[in-house]
Amino acid sequence: MKTYLACLGTRPEIIKMAPLHHELKQRGNRVVVLHTGQHEAVAEELYRFFSMGPDIRLTSPRRTSRLGDLTALLLEGVDRVVSDTQPDVVLVQGDTTSALVGALSGYYHDKPVAHVEAGLRTGMREPFPEEQNRALIARLAHWHFAPTPGTRENLLREGIADARISVVGNTVIDAARWTQRRLGTASSTTPKALPPSIGAFLAAHPDQKLMLVTAHRRENWGTPIRNIASAIGQLLAAHPDLIVVWPLHPNPAVRKVVEPVIAALPAALRSRVCLTEPVDYPALITLLQRCHFTLTDSGGIQEEASALARPVLIARDSTERQELVQAGGAVLVGTDIECMVRQASRLLNDDAAYRSMQLSHSPFGDGHAASHIADRLTADH
Repeated sequence: MKTYLACLGTRPEIIKMAPLHHELKQRGNRVVVLHTGQHEAVAEELYRFFSMGPDIRLTSPRRTSRLGDLTALLLEGVDRVVSDTQPDVVLVQGDTTSALVGALSGYYHDKPVAHVEAGLRTGMREPFPEEQNRALIARLAHWHFAPTPGTRENLLREGIADARISVVGNTVIDAARWTQRRLGTASSTTPKALPPSIGAFLAAHPDQKLMLVTAHRRENWGTPIRNIASAIGQLLAAHPDLIVVWPLHPNPAVRKVVEPVIAALPAALRSRVCLTEPVDYPALITLLQRCHFTLTDSGGIQEEASALARPVLIARDSTERQELVQAGGAVLVGTDIECMVRQASRLLNDDAAYRSMQLSHSPFGDGHAASHIADRLTADH
């Protein structure tokens, strides 16, 4: 039996590590889940939903909002946990500060690091700081679990040995399909999976086309996210059959910009927007099943939407998930109001264009990424 330490702190990490956590435990391993605490408000529901702990929590409160303070605080706590637990392998996922700190702590203690979702790159400064986090993790990891052939090529160009790279797909596809199976069809699960306010909103607009909106990235704070809200107003005015659900990120930098723009809309338009608190994962998958398409700056939602055959408008200037764009399932619209309105209107008005963006197969894997990762870890360790 091997001991794996999974270093997790944010909502996407928990979702994407859950399939591997279960796969490794089913094979008789010990998996210690360390929660570093960045997304405290939504983490508990996810841990309960996926039945995965956590076993250890870091409890030191953040002193400031500065990234340097967060990194220092997490490094002190994670380093102590690695020292105490002495895992055989440290598992990190993606590109968050907790992933970077987990990889660095594993390196400091000479513990091999397995990087899940390795090799994503934009080649630009953005997203900040995630682009540099994942590049730094690549210098520290022993195993690089790349979701696609393109991410493998990124790692090879950076000098990572081919023998340390495995193309396995993305575990978020595993998680989305597992959740979809657990929930059943969207129509039968809406009352159970959705918060009452969203359920009532959708019930009041049963035949209208739903656009699911999410936006939270640091580079979109301020004017960009205001543009997203303004584009929604224009789309509602131009398309009477459109409704919008926007689970707002809890960060005040998002709320203080979005809420006034939506509140200023005419009452008839405002009634077709549901601004709500962040939703849990079953509700998110239910909304993705129900929506006509999504406008998002979230990487995870790009992947989850691809698993559910929903077109994606990416509210960013670049994406490290080019495979979805290349496959025709997504369009980069940035946060230019005219571009967002034009591309959303195309999906609302042109049935052929809409169907062309409904992918029959996700470019991010076959839904068995966790099994492929466990196979490699078992074979090598």
